[in-house]
Amino acid sequence: MVRRKIEDERDAVECLQAAEQRGMSVRDWAQAHGVDGRSLRAWQINIARRGTSMASRPRQIGAKAPPAARTLVELIPKTTTAVQGLARYVLVVGSARLEFGDDASAAMLRRVLEVLRSC
Repeated sequence: MVRRKIEDERDAVECLQAAEQRGMSVRDWAQAHGVDGRSLRAWQINIARRGTSMASRPRQIGAKAPPAARTLVELIPKTTTAVQGLARYVLVVGSARLEFGDDASAAMLRRVLEVLRSC
């Protein structure tokens, strides 16, 4: 059975609140609702590391997240119909979203990381 990944922070907060309201563990709730437990747990850790309460979520659109020393970033392989056999990856850092495939060059990825480090 394929379990769905958590799409964004709003989705994660809704799922985490639902599990809490039902008195279920994140793992049990995710399993019962067809959600990838690892994806939901990664979001739970990110939210906790920022020290923000889930009650204050969702954030207003366009509001900047408080700076965090380190956060988890989930890379999700995504198949593409344009080129069969190449995986697609999505890197989300704050409000920035970068999609790249197996065909991305190491030099390009190094440049992207350099830019992200400077932010």
